[in-house]
Amino acid sequence: MAAGQGNGLRSPIGRILPVVSLNLIIYIVIGLPMAVIPIFVHNVLHCNTVIAGFAVSLQYFATFASRASAGRRIDTRGPKPVAVLGLALGIGSGVLLLVSGLTRSFIPLSLLCLFISRLALGWAESWASTAAIVWNIRRVGAANTAQVISWNGITSYGGIALGATIGEKFSHFAGGWGGLVTLGIVSIFLPVLGTVLASSYPAVAPIRHDKPAMPFAKVFMLVLPHGCALAAGSVGFGVISSCLALYFAAEHWPDAAQALAVFGIVFVIIRFVFARQIGRIGGTNVAIISLAVETAGLLILAFLPSPAAATLGAAVTGAGFSLVFPALGVLAVDRAGAENRGAALGAFSVFLDLAIGISGPLLGLVIHSAGYMTLFIFTACITSLGIAQVMRLRRATRA
Repeated sequence: MAAGQGNGLRSPIGRILPVVSLNLIIYIVIGLPMAVIPIFVHNVLHCNTVIAGFAVSLQYFATFASRASAGRRIDTRGPKPVAVLGLALGIGSGVLLLVSGLTRSFIPLSLLCLFISRLALGWAESWASTAAIVWNIRRVGAANTAQVISWNGITSYGGIALGATIGEKFSHFAGGWGGLVTLGIVSIFLPVLGTVLASSYPAVAPIRHDKPAMPFAKVFMLVLPHGCALAAGSVGFGVISSCLALYFAAEHWPDAAQALAVFGIVFVIIRFVFARQIGRIGGTNVAIISLAVETAGLLILAFLPSPAAATLGAAVTGAGFSLVFPALGVLAVDRAGAENRGAALGAFSVFLDLAIGISGPLLGLVIHSAGYMTLFIFTACITSLGIAQVMRLRRATRA
């Protein structure tokens, strides 16, 4: 009997949902402090916007650094143990987040604990999320890869939206429970729950093959053309995750978490409704349309300075970014072969991690030097470069 068939859930979605719930847990944990950390670092720890942006982006540097190890471990040991280790790192991240909140009066220690927490969470994201994708592909078959990636994205950004909304509310608790304290407690509990769930799901063995594993550097070069386009589109997400809360605070607007939640909700809806268009009209066509919509959302943020327009701009940006990863990811992963699927997913995801990791401090510097309007215009120019790259890919495919 094939792995995952014995649970009585015959449809692909029915077999995808149990494992993808682990991804949802990790991304709720990622979302919980997203709107809180920039404000905490800037207003409570009295650091500048560059440090505030860096505190958010540090997670993605760790994700970037751990992608190769995640992919290779998945291919050689199977996805289940990698997912469990990722959840364990999530527990450690929650402990450090709690300590950061409790030591906020001692700024160096609080900032150090926060930075290490972000690194641990980035590593947790890389291992748990990549493992969940490969685990589900093995459960439902490679023919359903686009569906697996789409559901991973739905739970990723749905989790961020849910977590950001809950986290912003929890951060306002009175007494010693505000700030990062309650967020740290919840960030410990959820990965513990995920570990219990993961232990109950049947494992799948790694694919056995006679050929030696493809070096990660070679896999990286195979996915490079698609990864460059993904990186350009990911900067749009970077500006939302790292800078939107700071933008609202600078303009003295309420409900930054609501705007982040709208971004995530629209992302999920678009991915859920339109993911099948990737197979119908082609990944490159979907990516071009998506990047154009994302660019439009960033221009709304640039030229319509009001809280309602900023929320609308975040929503349109989320709609555009929603299908960029699966549209390009299916094409990129197929280039490395089934036996290197974990490594290919890791290599392709590196471009998202690197773009978001660099964008935090870089965009913080743009804010510091030229303001928010320039920030959003600059980001729109980068996503436009992504459109040009995908058009080149389409021409190369047709040649």
